[in-house]
Amino acid sequence: GEIRDQETAEIAIHAALTGHLVFSTLHTNDAPGAVTRLLDMGVEPYLVASSLVGVLAQRLVRRVCENCARPDRPASELLRAIGIGPEDEHSANFRRGEGCEKCQGSGFKGRIGVFEMFLVDEEIRRMTVDRKSSTVMKQYAVKRQGMRTLLGDGKNLVLQGRTTPEEVLRVCQREAF
Repeated sequence: GEIRDQETAEIAIHAALTGHLVFSTLHTNDAPGAVTRLLDMGVEPYLVASSLVGVLAQRLVRRVCENCARPDRPASELLRAIGIGPEDEHSANFRRGEGCEKCQGSGFKGRIGVFEMFLVDEEIRRMTVDRKSSTVMKQYAVKRQGMRTLLGDGKNLVLQGRTTPEEVLRVCQREAF
């Protein structure tokens, strides 16, 4: 189930500390935000640090309709907003659905997941105990662990022509690093 309060969080953490593999949901903007969310609920930092193994964040974007998809040239400012530079564009397969019977004129049919996997290592545990911000943890995870962010995963889907830049920006936060 979902962790909504301190009591539920502590039950989940104690189960994890006694050897159970616990899966739950939390409402956060990104994967590292789960750490600070648990701390904000009042869970002791050492408990979070010792029980958390990883966090997977996910969002759903609409998938470009395969039936009416056509090559597209998104505006440069949209591409830059999701981290696509001129060096990426030569190998990109930008597509947009024109709208058809199969997608009821929307240009989209179905959804596809955008993911971010945050692994908790010794440095993240230390940051948790020190109550560092989720931004600091995210910067570390990107630079030291090679974590692909939600925006980075969305960027790849745009480059593959599976969704549009507008869809990625609708569900992902812009990143400053």
